[in-house]
Amino acid sequence: MTTSMALAQWVDGLASAHIPPAVRQVATTCILDTLAVAVAGAATPAARAALALCPNAATGPCTILGRTDVAADAPLAAFVNATAAHALDFDDNCYAGFVHGSAVIVPALLACAESMDATGEQTVTALVAGAECEYAIGAATQGRLYERGWWTTGVLGPIGAAMAAAKLFRLDPARTREALALAVSMASGTKSCFGSDAKPLMAGKAAQAGVQSACLAQAGATGPADPFGAPSGFAARFNEGVFDGSALASLGRSWYLLEPGVDVKRIPVCLSSHAAVDALRALMARHRFQASDVKRVTCDVPPIVAANLVHAMPATPGQARFSMPFAIAMTLLDPDWGLAALHPAQLARDDLRCLMRVVHMETGPAWNDAKRRSAAPEGAVVRVTLTNGAVLEASRDKAAGSAAAPLPEAAVSRKFHDCTAPVIGARHAATLLARLRSLDGPEPIRAVFDILRTRKLAAAPGIGEGES
Repeated sequence: MTTSMALAQWVDGLASAHIPPAVRQVATTCILDTLAVAVAGAATPAARAALALCPNAATGPCTILGRTDVAADAPLAAFVNATAAHALDFDDNCYAGFVHGSAVIVPALLACAESMDATGEQTVTALVAGAECEYAIGAATQGRLYERGWWTTGVLGPIGAAMAAAKLFRLDPARTREALALAVSMASGTKSCFGSDAKPLMAGKAAQAGVQSACLAQAGATGPADPFGAPSGFAARFNEGVFDGSALASLGRSWYLLEPGVDVKRIPVCLSSHAAVDALRALMARHRFQASDVKRVTCDVPPIVAANLVHAMPATPGQARFSMPFAIAMTLLDPDWGLAALHPAQLARDDLRCLMRVVHMETGPAWNDAKRRSAAPEGAVVRVTLTNGAVLEASRDKAAGSAAAPLPEAAVSRKFHDCTAPVIGARHAATLLARLRSLDGPEPIRAVFDILRTRKLAAAPGIGEGES
């Protein structure tokens, strides 16, 4: 049996009752968190560019975040809303494939659920199906896919979105297999997109491709017979022939949503900088120093972090999201910074730019140890040299918000309100949060969109016209 057929049969056989409550809770949090960052991201230039592809009229059953006068079909709604979900780089991450799973799967799934009037319980079950399949394929690549320069969200995202949609559409195993094969055929993306609008737009295209794959399969279209194992297939072309089939064997017995789990971001920048920021915050709290006391900050990080954070002196918010000096300097100025720090005017601050010049990133010999890199894939050792000559050091293997150190419920709620209240109002935000926390039940998913359609969204603070 091919990998694609085995996955299709697993998706078809997955029942709501088979999924442990802890897994369903994580899935619900993924929906809650992704919708929050998408609401905030709907005002960004990347999301507005995606919106330009929508006709200026209500022409479909699916809500477009940020507009009350425009609706779309499910594939186009998935594209626009997934672009918004990833536009701020504030969405979650999973180390099974180094992939932003929810930003692609959730908008695709919600568009399909709204179009067919699915219940919250059906939606959560379908999210689990899509996420587990995507993360299993990601784990099968053994990290090489990301290391070779492919952007895994673009490559793996269509798979997760297609399997979630196929589950929601109740496709039989044969049609589900075709949806998967078509999604693999549409996979694409390189990490050259980092720091540009291409990155969130590619997340949008991955969501759209996933929905289209499921719809095409439902209509009778077919894909390659062996999309993963063929000589010119996924493993051979994308991953140097490496594909660990054992990563799929445990589906339904263990859950990728729990292990390695999903990392929910506390701050709106690339996850590669988060552990260093957390280590610095701990030093600041312990030793009570301020930005004016700092002479130098050195961040000793794994190679993958250095490869991701390529902007030493970012000129745009998009570049700042991939800048260790920005994340560290901003933390020195305000340990509790958030979305407003990414406004273009913030980047022009003299004090911020001076501090960025004292931040340095290196990769020391300790990261040559594969076990060390596995334990702390985006970890950091931070050394702060103060103007009085004192040298302070702290390390962090996993960031706050990671599956190993999840954000408290209060912090998740605060992030939700920070993202949504400035856009839809505090009262609507509170109602939406309560509705999403009880999503996993018989109520139709349209109830969520009823709240979002109550008023037109406005630009969230910290998201300026000059953002790239």
